[in-house]
Amino acid sequence: MNGQTDPPRLALLISGLGLGGVQRTMLTLAGGLADRGLAVDLLVPDDRGPFRDQVPANVRLVNLSRWWLRLPVIRTRKRRKALLMAPAVAAYLRRERPDALLSASHYVNLGALWGRDLAGTGTRLVISQRTQLSVAITNSKLPVLHRRPLLAWLTRRYYPRADAIVAVSDGVADDLAAVARLPRERVQTVYNPTDVNYIVRRAAEPAPHPWLEDGGPPVIVAVGRLAAQKDFTTLLRAFAHVLERRPARLLILGEGGLRPTLEAQVAELGLGAVVAMPGYAENPFSALARADLYVMSSRYEGLPGALIQALACGCRVVSTDCPSGPAEILDHGRFGRLVPVGDAPALAEAMLAALETPPDPQRQRERAAQFSVPRAVDAYLDLLLGDEAVNFRQTAG
Repeated sequence: MNGQTDPPRLALLISGLGLGGVQRTMLTLAGGLADRGLAVDLLVPDDRGPFRDQVPANVRLVNLSRWWLRLPVIRTRKRRKALLMAPAVAAYLRRERPDALLSASHYVNLGALWGRDLAGTGTRLVISQRTQLSVAITNSKLPVLHRRPLLAWLTRRYYPRADAIVAVSDGVADDLAAVARLPRERVQTVYNPTDVNYIVRRAAEPAPHPWLEDGGPPVIVAVGRLAAQKDFTTLLRAFAHVLERRPARLLILGEGGLRPTLEAQVAELGLGAVVAMPGYAENPFSALARADLYVMSSRYEGLPGALIQALACGCRVVSTDCPSGPAEILDHGRFGRLVPVGDAPALAEAMLAALETPPDPQRQRERAAQFSVPRAVDAYLDLLLGDEAVNFRQTAG
């Protein structure tokens, strides 16, 4: 360890401080670890971004930026930046000598593995898979001819070198073990931490849209990037079916490249008066707390944080049974209806049924509490500190 009186130092490596579920959950985890008395460094290849002001005060932000990471062909490409930051990671490990390093997402994991090898420090390294590796391989944009086989080969070649491997859901763990050809027992599931107390505080803030307070028809809320993964095209078709049976309004909070396509679909379906897409909401919790229903229409996920956040806000929920996470979060339908991916009629029926079901906010909040920060922090302490975790807990009291 660092010394008899110094607390263990942990480093968490992420792709940056841009908007995203990985960033939000890793910031929550970093704060939770620091609150336990650990010295925590958050490593990023660029310290700019919307989430910079959300870095906990007791966490040290370390900018790994180097001249090559600022080149135009690299700085805007998250994948390339993650793979090419290995020398900067190595320099940090040699200089700071943390007790352990935790990395998040497959490209960052590879950068961490290569950085640890370059450093030659033997730093304990825990890598975490945040989404389905098989889907990531399909969507790979590595700038080489055979990019999909290459990403699969890289994970098979280097992932086994990690001291521990984490997945954020059992579904992600199963997929990772199969694709990376790892023994399933090598991959441990640790659910992402959700700061329920923070969500409840922010939920009391003013609503981000007037529909949520005007006493009109029910408001259905969806949250996420306007991207193919979230499949808002199916949600819009399903919502059109809902309107055939009852009045309602749909509020989609998020921004992304598919905005023109979705706006054209709204116009084509004649939904302009009852669908609003006001953009990214810094505080979606105030909307979820006032919504009549939260709907997640994703094609794939890892462990969808917005679904847990909706439960924490006491909201009724409907979700696609996509790989991976929704079935685990909702306990296979006990806490919200699950429907097949891409099935607009089934999604519409589930939405209609949910709107007719009496809400039970306390039950939903109790379910969200199963994904608490203390549980995640305890699990990561064991993985990062190994046998020393027991000594640290005893010393910390």
